Amino acid sequence: MKVKEIRELSTEEIEKKLVDTKKELFNLRFQQATGNLEKPSQIRELRHTVARMKTVLKERQVKAND
Repeated sequence: MKVKEIRELSTEEIEKKLVDTKKELFNLRFQQATGNLEKPSQIRELRHTVARMKTVLKERQVKAND
């Protein structure tokens, strides 16, 4: 998910997607630990997506406090 797509979402939608993405990341890490992960690069992609979402949320929080 790109930053542009994330910025188009509402704060509530971003928070919901953040929770879903973290769950998916947990499941992928579990698959990796058991040796069943087919696409290891997907973990990196999800970590970056989580960081992007957190960044956008933080930007909105800072903007709201100004």
